[in-house]
Amino acid sequence: MQKIILLACAAATLTACSSQGNPMQLRSSSSYQVEWIAERPLIDRSMLTLNFVDQQRVAGLAGCNNWSAQYQLNGNTFSLENIVTTRKLCAPALMEQEQRFLAALAKVQRWQFAEHQQLLLWPAQGAPIKLWPIAPAASN
Repeated sequence: MQKIILLACAAATLTACSSQGNPMQLRSSSSYQVEWIAERPLIDRSMLTLNFVDQQRVAGLAGCNNWSAQYQLNGNTFSLENIVTTRKLCAPALMEQEQRFLAALAKVQRWQFAEHQQLLLWPAQGAPIKLWPIAPAASN
């Protein structure tokens, strides 16, 4: 009997998570941490982020510098415009990674969620930027 209940619960969970039931949407209060830029993982201990500030702006950390941009979201199309950054100087490898990230962001044309809520930002050609959701900080 327990196996039947467990299987029923698992089936209900899968159905609830399916794209037909309730597709995940990008939200203007979401934050994500970059895991991969196209075919390359990040340098160890580097932090690159994308935070939806409001209905028109995103911002984050590009590894060394802060960045921000305006975005357009329509269905699964997603693009960034007017990407700006601060101008700090960091280690050469970190600066190279930052430039790859900013160049990849400028080429993004669409988004999708993969398994386990991983956000994929796709260019017209090539591999996506892969990001993980950042859990909101607990309030006191």
